[in-house]
Amino acid sequence: MGSENACRLFVLMFLAMSAILQVMLRLAQFVISLFASSARTRLSLQLEIAALRRKLSAYQYEQRRPRITRVDRLLWSIVARRWWDWRRALYFVQPRTVTLWQKQRFCDYWRCLSRTDLGGRPRIAPELRQLIRRMWQANPTWGSPKIVAELAKLGIDVAKSTVEKYRPKRVGPPSPMWRTFFDQHVRELVSIDFFIVLTATFRVLFVFLVLVHGRRRIVHFNVTERPTAQWAVQQFIEAFPFDSAPRYLIRDGDGIYGERVRQRIESLGINEVVTAPASPWQNAYVKRVIGTLRRELFDHVIVLNEWHLKRLMSSYPCLSSEGCMNIRDRQVSYNLVFATNKIMWNY
Repeated sequence: MGSENACRLFVLMFLAMSAILQVMLRLAQFVISLFASSARTRLSLQLEIAALRRKLSAYQYEQRRPRITRVDRLLWSIVARRWWDWRRALYFVQPRTVTLWQKQRFCDYWRCLSRTDLGGRPRIAPELRQLIRRMWQANPTWGSPKIVAELAKLGIDVAKSTVEKYRPKRVGPPSPMWRTFFDQHVRELVSIDFFIVLTATFRVLFVFLVLVHGRRRIVHFNVTERPTAQWAVQQFIEAFPFDSAPRYLIRDGDGIYGERVRQRIESLGINEVVTAPASPWQNAYVKRVIGTLRRELFDHVIVLNEWHLKRLMSSYPCLSSEGCMNIRDRQVSYNLVFATNKIMWNY
């Protein structure tokens, strides 16, 4: 066992030394070429620069994707600090790639923090899955706690979430009762929902939206890093002032809507309509607004902090007081990428 550990340590040290040596050789070549170019005439340097730019422009139109190594990233990082015009000579990536790198860095950061050696939840045998499905089909009035108890009598220990996971899906179109409810009470409906936005410092910000179905208007939004029941209650107070509360409110079964929030909603005279689990189509309008915000705004910028997110949301045409508050009647006709870039420069 000791010899195996020594071999592994030797291999790791060899790989680390080879990587360091490769970086040093690449940097040495760059420094030598830099000093060698200082001894040449100005005309030869200009001709070489023109030839290299021509090669780069031809390389830009090739369909092959360049292979970028860590040494290349380190070299360009050093050059970018000393050369102000380095962007004109860089043909590797596009601006959208930077935002994709940021999202990948966010996923890698939290994956490293939550990594464990347990290997996840244990696998469920195919026979047990079939048994759970047959119990659901044979006893449609039973709930998941009843099935868990019956399996425990057989010596099978499973969780409630596992039983609900293998519940057979209902075949056929959804019930028309929900659509009928929407058609009859569309002018008295309000939908609320949360969605998250990732920041450049690996933080998670929660955005709260309130959508009125009558004209499909966003009447209120707010941002926080730590949503609580007291914070949610305050949002309802700000969204419905002076007896402007609707008759029905559609929401999901999020745990933040606790007893305190439900009491406040009831005091405003609002009837709650809670959507079924894993059924986003029951709250489709606010989900569509969230999808539009992601595609047209947050996929083109990197959010820095909570204040920056509020500024972006306030400047978005369908959320600002001067812009288009009615999502159904008007469409955004100009380039949102240009608008968000302008916001970033003003920031």
